[in-house]
Amino acid sequence: MAERQPGIREVLLVAAAIVVTVLAAAGVTALLPSDGQAVVFHTPLLIVILVGGTAYILWRILRSPGTRGPS
Repeated sequence: MAERQPGIREVLLVAAAIVVTVLAAAGVTALLPSDGQAVVFHTPLLIVILVGGTAYILWRILRSPGTRGPS
């Protein structure tokens, strides 16, 4: 039996969630004092977060049960 693929609705929901998350992170960063903003903008903190998030997503993809071949 073929597994259902995500449709345009699911893709748009995920895209919207990502946009809202990024905008919320930008808003929180703007509320930080100058020293906190300096940590965010002048250290590799954002790179570490991006690499960690990407590694987590790839780990989840690799651990997901794939489609099985013919029995």
